Amino acid sequence: MSDTSARLLRLLSLLQTPRDWPGSELAGRLGVTPRTIRRDVERLRELGYPVHATRGAGGGYRLAAGRAMPPLLLDDEEAVAITVGLRSAAAHTVTGMAEASVRALAKLEQVLPARLRRRVGTLGTATVPMPADGTPTVDPAHLTVLAAAIANRERLRFRYRARTGEDTGRLVEPHRLVAAGRRWYLVAYDNDREDWRIFRVDRLREPFPTGVRTPPRDLPAADAAAYVQERMRGMAAGHRVVATVYGPAAEISARLGGPAADGVEPLGPGSCRVRLTSDTLEWPALRLALLGCDFTVHEPPELAAYLREMGARVTRAAGADGVGGAAGDGAGTP
Repeated sequence: MSDTSARLLRLLSLLQTPRDWPGSELAGRLGVTPRTIRRDVERLRELGYPVHATRGAGGGYRLAAGRAMPPLLLDDEEAVAITVGLRSAAAHTVTGMAEASVRALAKLEQVLPARLRRRVGTLGTATVPMPADGTPTVDPAHLTVLAAAIANRERLRFRYRARTGEDTGRLVEPHRLVAAGRRWYLVAYDNDREDWRIFRVDRLREPFPTGVRTPPRDLPAADAAAYVQERMRGMAAGHRVVATVYGPAAEISARLGGPAADGVEPLGPGSCRVRLTSDTLEWPALRLALLGCDFTVHEPPELAAYLREMGARVTRAAGADGVGGAAGDGAGTP
């Protein structure tokens, strides 16, 4: 790199600090004359960087916001901090930020020097996030691999554990990542099965790109989010649950999260109708019980019976006098 190019990069790095920089101070920092600073500022402007100048004793140079964001120059500590922050945002789905976090993380990790990747990796292995509400966690490293493969239209191999527990190897053409509630789904064309599939990212491991580029395929839906929603609704479920929950619809929807939130219908300011589908009774019973509100089950009758049985077990466990254990079995006594 020439001395001029290196100096321009150092000047740009200084200007990205939000303040006015007097020309004399910039010249002192870079070891050049104020005239050289003026020439370098003009070069940056020619490259599209909106460098504003103000005259007077309190004036100087400032990098203003432009119509398009120029490349950022980050020092080591800033790059590590941003990468760790993006990984956290990607793993703990933040409404409206999850997909953007993954895209930004994929771009940043592609250009991180090896020494910084090691620092970020060391920090990642030393910290463990606490999952909320028992939701499985997603490895942000997997998200960035998937995002990069999607951007490059590159075939991907990974191991996948199905709902039944079966572990298989998959070869796919990744299309999009979809964040739904606190879960991530990969929409991809499965080459072995010659059909479109959705994969839960928390059940996916050992993803690696094959280097084989593929032409784009037409998804059989308006977009990836609509495809995931349609597939989730179309999955066969053994039980269709209808219940009235005595709490505000917006609050109940937020607590349920994910596709389940779509089944919430307001009935009034303090109640809502909740519809769920499940192949077990345990899941809707637990979800309704953990909402922290009173509720009435309308269907199926099997769920109402299951809740009565579960309630009786909980009552026996607590004990009539607040001491755990069934009466007469000696549990909880010295």
